[in-house]
Parts: sequence; C-alpha cells; structure tokens
Amino acid sequence: MSTTLETTLAAELKELRDSGQYKQANELQRPQSPRTKMDGRDIVMLSSNNYLDLADHPQVLAAARDAIEQYGMGTASVRFICGTMTCHLELEKKVCEFIGCEAATTFISCWDANVGLMPTLAPTKEDAIFTDALNHASIIDAIRLSKAQRFIYKHRDLKQLEEMLNSPEAKGARNKLIVTDGVFSMEGDVADLPELKELATKHGAVLIVDESHATGVLGKTGRGTAEHFGVQDADTIQTSTMGKALGGSCGGYVAASQTVCDYLVQKSRPQLFSNALPPAVCYGSMAAIDVLMNEPQRLEKLRANTKHFRAGVAELGLKTIDGITPIVPVIVGETATAIQMQKALFEEGVFVSGFGYPVVPKGEARLRCQISAGHETADLDTALAALKKVADKFPESRA
Repeated sequence: MSTTLETTLAAELKELRDSGQYKQANELQRPQSPRTKMDGRDIVMLSSNNYLDLADHPQVLAAARDAIEQYGMGTASVRFICGTMTCHLELEKKVCEFIGCEAATTFISCWDANVGLMPTLAPTKEDAIFTDALNHASIIDAIRLSKAQRFIYKHRDLKQLEEMLNSPEAKGARNKLIVTDGVFSMEGDVADLPELKELATKHGAVLIVDESHATGVLGKTGRGTAEHFGVQDADTIQTSTMGKALGGSCGGYVAASQTVCDYLVQKSRPQLFSNALPPAVCYGSMAAIDVLMNEPQRLEKLRANTKHFRAGVAELGLKTIDGITPIVPVIVGETATAIQMQKALFEEGVFVSGFGYPVVPKGEARLRCQISAGHETADLDTALAALKKVADKFPESRA
C-alpha cells in the first residue's frame, strides 16, 4: 500500500532508525524479577517498576488464581451495567483502608484514572489546572482533554506556581486543580507536598497527587508521599497504580472524598465506557497490599539497596540527580548515546532503559536505573561494574 500516510510514517520511522532513536520492545522469558531471562540469558533487571519484588510473590499469585476460579477471567461489561463484582468493591475498600481515605474508585490503569479525573473535575474554560512541567505523560494528556485554562509551572518552582495562582485569569476560575507527581518518574525526585498543600489551601484549589512511583515506596509504611511528609488528610485527591510496587499487573484508582468518587462514577468517561478490572488483578493487588503491611522488611531492604546503588553511582563520578527514591537517573546527554549505552549494558548482562527526547528534555538523555527490594548486593555491584565499563567506552556520558 502506497499512500501519503504510509509514506510519511515510513520516512519518520527511517529517521528514527538512522538517528539511533528507534525503540525496540524487549522480550522477557521469565517472570518480572530483579534477575530474569532475556534473549536466552540471565539478566540483572534494573529497569522495572517492581519495587517491592511482588510481581511473582506466591501470595499474590495464589490470590489471583483464586479470583479466576471464583469470578472468571473478566467482567465482560463496564461497571455501571453489570461489570461491578464483589472483588471490585473489596479492592476499593482495601485501598481506603490502606490510604486512609473516605472513598476510592478503580480504573483499568492509572493512565485512565488521570484521564478520567481531570477533564471530569475541570471540564470548562471557567476552570483552571496548574501542572508541573515534568508531570507524567498521562497527566499531560488528561489536561489536554480538559477545556480548562492551563498553567504550566517550571519543575518544582512553587514561586512561579503562586504567581500563576495570583493571576487575574486564575483568580476568577471556578474549579482550580493543582496537579503533581508525588515522585517524578524520570527525575526520581519528590514533590514538595507540604508547600503545595499550603498553596492549594491559600488559593481555594484542590491538590491532586499522582502517587504511582510513591505507593509502596515512600512513607514509613509505604503509603506514599503524604505519609513521607506527614501531611495526610482528606482534602488531597490521590491517583495511583497497582501496576508498579503493588504487584506489577495493571489497574489504577482515585482515592478521594465520597462526593468526588460518586461524581466520577457518574461522569468519568473511562469509568463509564471501559471494562472493569479483571478479578485476578483485584485479588492479586489486595494480596500485594497485605504483603506490604505484613513484611515491613521489604521497604527496609528497598531503601538499603537504593542507598547502596546511589553511593556507587556517585563513586563512579557519573552525573545523576540527588534523591531518596529507587529511581536513579544517570544523565548521559544525547538520545543516541543513551540507546547505545543501553545496548552495551545489555551485552554485559544488565538491562537498563535509555530515555531521550521527547520523554526528557533535549540534551538530558539518561539511563533510568530502578532498584528493587529483591536485588541482592551482588546484583547491584554487578550492575555498577557494568556501568563503569560502559561509561568508560562513552566518555561523552561523563561530560
């Protein structure tokens, strides 16, 4: 077939290949674990969101199997018709107990939770949304679907945010939403939640925090950014996922007031027009929360592993971003360099993802290293040794 569309797409794909920016899917041949199998070889996995090593935990798998036996493979319906099963209500109750919120409603992914939340709460040009420049792509797309006024403040620049909140356009807005990641997925740094909450209160805005990379990671018991800072309350809306630390499958949720969740059930398009979560995800995710609550040593080991790896990266003299989270970016400069280094690390038995523009700003391409509670010190030392060997071959990565 030769059409203008085909010609245009083929040319852009060729450009990606020629520039070394073409992305290849990477096939895993065993379960998602800190050590897995790829291309027929044992690999140290340093690019997974499986922060607590629960993706193949026996208790999580057993719960998922029980759910299939009890409820079948899926719902074959959206929630409001005949897709709400007991397992969905139980999961939402479990989320409420875990987060300490009044209500929760689930979505097929956290992407859908964000896309279902923001356009629903701020649907008109009379509304206003304020968003960090480095928020996740799902937040960006959610805001694009809203007709609200958009205010994008520089990353973690709360002075600029306040200036925007004080602008005449913002002051006259009906619903005002301040939206932030709790942990920023490419930087690994943490939002200043206390200051954001103070600004939201001062300006009559609602704070929305995407906790996808913070749930099961931050806070004394893994409840996320709010617990980390000691600022949990009923006024903040949280979105998060069961696809990362909580079992690594899929599914997302909005945790908020009963009024907000009731409104989403009535009005949110992804909630109204998408099938409900598979039962196996519901019960598997509940089991993952139970393991997190009953095995606090997982959080302790995750933090010890993170500290060890961050210290190792610093000792190698590589450019990174200081932080406390298990997302450890190694900044290497150009996108092609990041992709070439990813391939070289794989040859050394370590899988790390390279990211470049437009995922991150031009000139700030990086290897995003992600640490798990399941890593042993030997795994991390293997990864650090490989990183040193590869970085020595790419001197531009140290510039």
